[in-house]
Order: sequence, then C-alpha cells, then structure tokens
Amino acid sequence: MSFSPDWLALRSPADAAARDAGLVAALDDWARARPGPLRVVDLGCGAGATFAALDAHLPGADWLLVDNDPELLEIAARLNPADPGAGGVRTGRVNLAEDVEGAVAGADLVTASALFDLVSAAWIERFVRALPPHAAVYAALSYDGAEAWEPAHPAERDAQRAFRAHQRRDKGFGPALGPEAADALAEALHETGRTLRRAPSAWRLERPRDAALIEALATGSAAAVAEIMADGRPEETGLDEEIFAEWAAARVAAEAVLVGHEDLLALPAE
Repeated sequence: MSFSPDWLALRSPADAAARDAGLVAALDDWARARPGPLRVVDLGCGAGATFAALDAHLPGADWLLVDNDPELLEIAARLNPADPGAGGVRTGRVNLAEDVEGAVAGADLVTASALFDLVSAAWIERFVRALPPHAAVYAALSYDGAEAWEPAHPAERDAQRAFRAHQRRDKGFGPALGPEAADALAEALHETGRTLRRAPSAWRLERPRDAALIEALATGSAAAVAEIMADGRPEETGLDEEIFAEWAAARVAAEAVLVGHEDLLALPAE
C-alpha cells in the first residue's frame, strides 16, 4: 500500500505537531550516549517525514530510507543532512511485505511513522524477530482508534465502527491490526526485554488552519465506510444511504477534529 505525495504533504504539519517531544528527547539521549556511528533504517519512509523529524536529534547517523514506491523514494532522495559533518542519507526500494528481514538487518535503530496500523499481527512478529538484538525502535503516529468530530453527527459511532472494519482489511501485509497495532507492537517488543515508553500523539485539528486536512480526512473516511456498506451487510454499519450522506456532509463541515495516535520508543537492554 502506498500514499500520494500530496496526502503526505498535507498531513505533514499535523504529524510534526503531534509527535511526542518526550520520546524524541529520550531517543536523542540514547543515541548520544552510545558509541560509534548510528545506522538508522526508516521503514515505509514515504517522503522522508521521519528523517525530517529526527535528523537534528541523531547527529552523524547514517540513514537508509526504505519504501516500495519509486515516486516517494525519489522525493526522499532529495533529503540531505543540514550539518556538513552529519552522516549520509540513502534510499532503497524494498517490498516490506516480502523482506522486512533484509530491510532491518544491521540496523542500530529502526524507525517508522504511520506504518504499524497497516500491518498484521503476523508481520509484527516477523519484524520483531528480525530485529538485531541491540537495535532500538521508534514507531510514531500509530492510529489508536480515538476520534472526535465537532459538531458530532448522531451516526458517528456507527460510522466509526464501519471505518474500523475497513481498517482491518488487508493493506498488503495480511489482515491489518488498525487501532490494535500499538498494543501488539508494544507486547512483542516487551517480550524481547526492551524498555518501552509510550505516549499519545493525537492530531488536534481546527478550522481554518487545518481545513484542507479535515476535508481530506472526511472524504477518505466516507469512501472507506461506503466500501463497507457496499459489501451488502448494512446491519454491520447501522447506516442507510440517507444517514450516510448526512454523516459524510457533517464531517466535511467539521470545525474541530481529534484523531488519536500513539508513539512508542523501545530501547535495548543495557
């Protein structure tokens, strides 16, 4: 599964504002305390948002930005460290559904943003097994299922249930975990003996500042709910066509939106 450059650019300011600063600071402390150059692999790099968020905190690191979308990799390849003494930035095209093991081999730090809610429990198990024992993990902006749209439409609860059903469809990595992903990843990493820190990283959107993102979210979620309704099981949504249209219009016109995410940092045992 891939996302358009336009969508990634649209969500970038909200992502940057939502990332938990405490976890980034803890990662900074860990990186500066360890010896030798840091090899970072960013999974599902998109246009390079994780690199942009962390580069200043990981001076001298060598980055490998991995994605399966050549257009996004071309955008990410234009990134360069601002500090002339910093490490390098490389890109690599990898189908993570097939070879996450090869992608993370040799990494000291594996990063990802808005990735793990798209993958399956079996893929997370593969990912964690493939991690080098000394590697840390920084996983940001995993959707946690919390949403609040204001003003809220009476059908919001039913529509969100349908939306979550759509999230659990296969995104190319097996049946997606959606809002259960953060817990599944945390449990798998905890079992390896790593020290975990978790923090909320919700989008808090308001008009007029975030009007374009609110409307794009509304349109995308309506399309997902419509797909569930088209499966021919309206009893699973509680929505008919008229209520659905009213709900979709209410979302497009929302004044404020909260979308819940979670950040996670897993550090290896000393």
